[in-house]
Order: sequence, then C-alpha cells, then structure tokens
Amino acid sequence: MSETATIETLVFGSREIQYELSFQDRKTLGIRVYPDCKVKVIAPLDTTGEKLKIKLKEKAPWIIKQQLEFLSYHPLTPPRAYINGETHLYLGRQYKLRIEKAEINEVKLYRGRLLVLKRDKTPAKNLLSEWYRKKASVHFEETLIKILPLFARHKINQPELQIRQMPTRWGSCTPKGKVILNPELIKAPKGSIEYVIIHELCHLVHHNHTRAFYNLQESIMPDWKKWKERLETTLN
Repeated sequence: MSETATIETLVFGSREIQYELSFQDRKTLGIRVYPDCKVKVIAPLDTTGEKLKIKLKEKAPWIIKQQLEFLSYHPLTPPRAYINGETHLYLGRQYKLRIEKAEINEVKLYRGRLLVLKRDKTPAKNLLSEWYRKKASVHFEETLIKILPLFARHKINQPELQIRQMPTRWGSCTPKGKVILNPELIKAPKGSIEYVIIHELCHLVHHNHTRAFYNLQESIMPDWKKWKERLETTLN
C-alpha cells in the first residue's frame, strides 16, 4: 500500500535535486534515477523526515553521478533551418547543404556537399531526415555485425536492431536483447557510433553501470572515453 507521491527538493551544495517521493510497506529506502534524469524515492512507511534527509544526502553524490552519466547521452544537436549554405553532419564530417529543384526527390553526397534534390513541395528537412534514417539503418547494422564477435565469450545472441528517434538518448537496450539506436547518431564519427553500440552490448551482459560493466567496456574498447567525448563535442 503506497501513499500519493509528492515532489520534493534536496539541496546538496550548489545543486538542487528534485525527486518524486512515495511511501510503501518495505524495509529499505529505494532510489532510482531514470534516463530522463528524473529521480524517484520510495521510502518505508515509518521513515521520518530527518532520517530521509540524512539518507538522501548520503546518496546525493551517487544521484548526481547517475544524472550526469545519463546527460552525456542526451542528443543536443542545434536546430537547423534547412537553407543553402548551412552545414550538416554525416559520420563526423561537415557538409554544406545545397537544395535544388529536380525531376526526382533525392539526397546524395556530391563534391563535398550534401545535395537535396526536390521535385515537389516536400520540405528538405523531411527528405534529409529520411536519408539519414536509411543511412543509419545500413551503417548501424554493419557496425553491429562487425563488433559482435568481440563479445563471443559472453555468448550473447545477435540482438534485434531498431532505429528510433529518442529525444534524450543515443541508444538503449531492452531486457529481451533489442538494441535501439537514435538515427541522429549517424551524424557522429564512426568511432563514436561504435562506442554507443559497444556500450549497449555491454548492457546485455551487465544491466547496470557497475564496475564490472565498465571493466568490460574498457576491455572491448580501451579508448572509449575519447570517442564518448568526440560524440559530446561533435553533436552537442
């Protein structure tokens, strides 16, 4: 039996941590940090306000660390106007956009430019988004197949790959072994794409960000921090 949840705020140093608090018939305090950085706290029914405050301050560094970890995967690519001369990314390289009228709708890389050919009123944004999605589907699948043998000793099955627009994540995986990747990731360098896929495959072995998880990620990709940083600096 749980009471109605309330929104509370914990002040820790210069930070304010907002969290959803509810009480249940349980013995221990439960804290969860979600990919969108929301925090939920479930406390035993007899927990006093003072005891709760002490416990949360003890856990505050961990909560902040988890939020920062999730934030590092949040796509923050600046919005585009889709006009001639504007730069757009593909596999970590910048291309100048060129929009032209044509007999067919087509997007292609041509002489260092990202060329969008339009025969009707379909917005260039729509044509380019579809092109990115198709490129992402092919490149992500090829990269996954290339990386999977590195996990051979962990005996994981080849996961189903799904391309899905996600406002707050580059990638995720489900308990049943499906890997979901954001099509926006195709704009990142190849090494950064490999890093995200490796990160998700590691989660099929270790579901949480434990020491064992990071040890596995390090063993598969020793320079993962470099590619994580490239991802953040290129697309943010």
